[in-house]
Amino acid sequence: MLVLTRREGEAIVIDRDIRIVVLSCDRRGVRLGIVAPAEHAILREELLEEVVEANQRAAEAPADATWVATLSPATPPAPDATPGDA
Repeated sequence: MLVLTRREGEAIVIDRDIRIVVLSCDRRGVRLGIVAPAEHAILREELLEEVVEANQRAAEAPADATWVATLSPATPPAPDATPGDA
């Protein structure tokens, strides 16, 4: 882990296209501003952990037969009629 000291208004640049700026520091914590290209997803760590846990629970949950039944049509679709088939 790299540990750096920054003051308000100072920044850290990662890979030339991600810029993290210290906006303010007080007793409540540090406020950071992040400038990055749209293809980089930026999430708070606790939110990412919640998403991962929810996905794991969903993958491990047994499939409910009534829910699965809603995924397939009740009757098969009728074959397409083409002109001249009569």
